[in-house]
Amino acid sequence: MKIHYVLISILIFILVSTFIPNFVSFAHLSHTPHYNGGSNRDGIGKYYPYMALDPEYAAPDEPTQITFSVQDFDGNDVYDIETMVEIYQESTGERVKGFPWTVRDIGDFNLYYVFPYSGSYEIVLSVANDDKMVNHNQLDAPRSILSSIADCNCQRVIFNVSISDSWGLVRNSLLVISILTPIIVLGLVLGRTYLKRRRQISVTGAVPEKETLKYIIMLLAIAGGLVHLAIFPEHGSLQIYYSVFLMAAAGAQVAYGILYILMNFTTEPYSGNNRNFILSQYKKRVALNLFGFIGTSVLIGLYAYSVVVAPPLSPDNKAESIDIAGIMAKSLEILLVIGIIYLLIWEKRRINKILVSPK
Repeated sequence: MKIHYVLISILIFILVSTFIPNFVSFAHLSHTPHYNGGSNRDGIGKYYPYMALDPEYAAPDEPTQITFSVQDFDGNDVYDIETMVEIYQESTGERVKGFPWTVRDIGDFNLYYVFPYSGSYEIVLSVANDDKMVNHNQLDAPRSILSSIADCNCQRVIFNVSISDSWGLVRNSLLVISILTPIIVLGLVLGRTYLKRRRQISVTGAVPEKETLKYIIMLLAIAGGLVHLAIFPEHGSLQIYYSVFLMAAAGAQVAYGILYILMNFTTEPYSGNNRNFILSQYKKRVALNLFGFIGTSVLIGLYAYSVVVAPPLSPDNKAESIDIAGIMAKSLEILLVIGIIYLLIWEKRRINKILVSPK
């Protein structure tokens, strides 16, 4: 197997993924919304608005932050705009909350509201074309057609949100299942393969050395990748570098685990008398293990750095909070590094013994 070519392909993927965001503009939001939030694809007038709820899976009778980010079509900040925000209950058409016309120093601003009931709501953002033509610090009358700009020198956009007591729990449960299911299925398949190989020992007499450890390393790498894949949507921010980095890290970890399957369970590199072949296989294994060791060490170091000081491009210039997903991912990676180090030492001792032994 051309392991060097595979590793180079993974590195190219990471580098390309890292530079993709340079060509795209994103809102100044604390996370990339994929449920309650988003943007209006056509914009409003000369502006492009984004909106997100925090918490994203908002529940009734709980304080909710509504974040707006209004930019121009080139992704630049806009200043001194006048906005009005209204919240309508979709089932009744009633306006349940209004925030009057207010001058915003910058297009990024937060509002706070406690949604009274479960159900669907419509959040209407109005931006004045000319702040001299709106009623400063006052609310316009409610409308039956929410997008109507009759009698208002303004542009309007509507964001639909859903408030639920249980959807956040459902989403988190599905997320856990999506992470655990592939690991369990892969573990069962590899477990059967492991037992089958063990049963063949009595026939062939060849005992696969450190095979259990190799299985553990492979599963730890894939598990770490799945955790990163699960949490990446929550880490989009001012730039989307964090999300892209997590996606690249997840892809590299899963690829590393798959390469481990192909490398370690297709051939036994230290059998036979061809020393050149044995040395070639050893070098490939070392390259694969070093790739996993260096990459995983970098991920651990970056995480430690980000929870101590504000990481580069942080939208709020604050250190990242420590959460369960982060602890899970780093615990897997620390165990992975320990296993790789042990295996590298064992591989070195093993190859030295083979090379110095008589032919």
